[in-house]
Amino acid sequence: MAKSAARSNVWIWLAIALAVILVDQLTKVLVLHSFQYGDVRPVASFFNLVRVHNTGAAFSFLAGASGWQRWFFIGLGLVAAGVIVWMLRTQGHQRLFAWALTLILGGALGNVIDRALHGYVVDFLDFHVGGRHFPAFNIADSAITLGAILLILDELRRVRRG
Repeated sequence: MAKSAARSNVWIWLAIALAVILVDQLTKVLVLHSFQYGDVRPVASFFNLVRVHNTGAAFSFLAGASGWQRWFFIGLGLVAAGVIVWMLRTQGHQRLFAWALTLILGGALGNVIDRALHGYVVDFLDFHVGGRHFPAFNIADSAITLGAILLILDELRRVRRG
């Protein structure tokens, strides 16, 4: 694909990432306005809506650190976003790969916005089975996870073809 066509695709991918960010931030605003910290509202026998704050990364990694992790994760998210945008500019014609990067980009920036505004990430989706709870997460985390799965599928497709 020509470079100009690949570059024009980047705007489509960035628009999709922006949509992920907007949905993520809208849901977090709703949670922040409707829940007090620590509130739990059962929705189904396996699912609650909650309001928790994560000052760490995935699965609360580094949540107990002294505060430096906020700026570290903001910086890491911004660097990752820059790399992803560059990759979308050069590889935006590879649809599955671009979808994966776009979802990761939107999710990463959604969580960066939380860290910048609040000093923590707002999590609110709480799945549980038999009294054991999966760590609460949000729309941004879901987008990042789905993007990672798509990256793996894209790589498996490449290996099979190659």
